[in-house]
Amino acid sequence: MFVQLPATAFVCATLVLVPIPWHWRAGNISTIAISLWLFVGNIIYGINAIIWGNTVQNIAPVWCDITTKLEVGSTVALPAAMFSLCMHLERVAAIRDLSLTHSKKRCRQIVESALCFGVPLIYMALHYIVQGHRFDIVEGFGCRPTIYVSIASIFLIWVPPLVFSLGAGIFAATAFSHFWKRRALFSKHLKNTGSALTPSRYFRLMSMAIVEMFFGLLVTILNMWWTMRPGLRPWISWENVHSNWLEVAYFPLAIIPPSELAWTFALWFTIPIASVFFFLFFAFGRDAVKEYGATFRWIRRHVLRVQDRPSPGLYPLITVARPSNMPQSSNIDLRNKKKETPIGMPYSTSPCHIDLARGIGLPLKSDCTPALPYTSPPASNYFKYQEQYSRGSDRDGRPSGMHAV
Repeated sequence: MFVQLPATAFVCATLVLVPIPWHWRAGNISTIAISLWLFVGNIIYGINAIIWGNTVQNIAPVWCDITTKLEVGSTVALPAAMFSLCMHLERVAAIRDLSLTHSKKRCRQIVESALCFGVPLIYMALHYIVQGHRFDIVEGFGCRPTIYVSIASIFLIWVPPLVFSLGAGIFAATAFSHFWKRRALFSKHLKNTGSALTPSRYFRLMSMAIVEMFFGLLVTILNMWWTMRPGLRPWISWENVHSNWLEVAYFPLAIIPPSELAWTFALWFTIPIASVFFFLFFAFGRDAVKEYGATFRWIRRHVLRVQDRPSPGLYPLITVARPSNMPQSSNIDLRNKKKETPIGMPYSTSPCHIDLARGIGLPLKSDCTPALPYTSPPASNYFKYQEQYSRGSDRDGRPSGMHAV
C-alpha cells in the first residue's frame, strides 16, 4: 500500500474547501464548481487507495461504476469551469456591462451552472460510446475508467477538454486586453459594474484560471499522447466495441512495467497538484485571513469557552452628575484651558466621564460641555463656591447632590 496516496488526497480535499465561504457569498459558481470537483476527485482517490492498497479484488463494483464516471466527468468539468470563469472575468473587464442587475446575475449563474455541471453530465453519458469494458482495477490505486482508443474517442474524450482550455485562454487574453486599456481607472470601473470584485480579487481569479488552464492543457495533451502510443484501434461496429462490456480488468503491481507505473503515479497526482494551486491563490488573501480570524474567535468562544479579555491599559470610568447647587457654566471663565484639572475644582455642568487615572474630564455626549477640562475660576468665585458647598454638604463631607452613578 502506498501510504502517501490517501494522506495526500485527504489533505488536498480539505485544502480546496477553505476558500468556499467567500466564493459562496460572492455567488461565484465557477470557483465553487472548481472546488467541488477537486474535492470529489481527491476523496475518490483517497478512498480507492485505501480499499485497493494491497489487492485487486472487485470488492465494491457499484462504487467503481459511480466513481469512474465521476472521474471521467472531472476530465472536462475543470476546463469547462475555467472557461466559465474566464468568460465572466472578460465580461467584467469589458465596458458592455456597466451595471449588474438581479436578472443579469441570475442569467449568468444559470449559464455557469450549465457549463460547470451540465456539460460534465453530458460528457459522462457520451463516454459510454467509447467504453470498451466496465472498468479497470489497479493495485494501490483502485478502479480506473476505460477508453476504447479510436477515432471516436479522440472527438468524444480528448477534443472537448482541449476546446474548453483554448477557449478559456482566448477569454483570458481578451480580459487582459480590456484591463490594459483602462488600467488607470480599473478599480473605479469595477465599482461601476456593480461587481463584488476588487482589483486584488480579480487578479487572483485571473492568475488562478491561467495557471490551472495551462496545467490542465498540458496534462490532457500528455495523457492523450501516452494513451495513443500503441496506435488507434479500428472502429468496426457498436457490437464489436461493447462485446465484452461487463469485463473487469485487473492489474497487480507485479505485472505493471516500471514506465507504466511511473505514468500512473504522475497521472494520479494531477488532481492533488491542481488542488494545491487552487488553495495557494486564495488561502493568503485578505478575505481568507478574515475568515481564519472569525473561525478562530468562534472556536475560542463556543468550543473552548474562553471569553475575550479587555485590552490592557484601559482605566475604569465613572459618571458624575452636576451638583444641584452648582452654578451654571456661563459664570465660569473658560478662556484658559490646561491639560490637568486641580482636584476639587468644579467640572462641566453636563454629566461627563472622569478618567480616574488621569483626572481628566471626558465628554459622555456631544452636548457635554466643555469638552476639555478647565482651570479654576477667579478666587472670588472660588470662595463663593466653597461657601455654598459647605452649607449643602452631607455627613461624609461630600457636597449634596454629588453622587456616583
